Amino acid sequence: MTFRVRIHAGARDDIREAFDWYEDQSPGLGDQFVTELDRVMSRLSTDPRIYQTVNKEVRRALTRRFPYGIYYLVDEDRVNVLRVLHLARNPREIRR
Repeated sequence: MTFRVRIHAGARDDIREAFDWYEDQSPGLGDQFVTELDRVMSRLSTDPRIYQTVNKEVRRALTRRFPYGIYYLVDEDRVNVLRVLHLARNPREIRR
């Protein structure tokens, strides 16, 4: 079964902010960040329940190269990505 991945507005904002920050550090690094997110989200589309639950039904997938967590919910046939947060940020941000 393949799950459709839906990226909510808060997560899109998170990704845009991180992309801009990484690009400011080194041109091309933002693209590498997005490529890593794509790799993890591709995995979410095939097997979203492999990642741990961190708060009630919210799960978190970790990226390898960058210190980010992808916070999401799994429905019957969809993965709803709520936030993409740096791991040093307060996890309560998920609720916003």
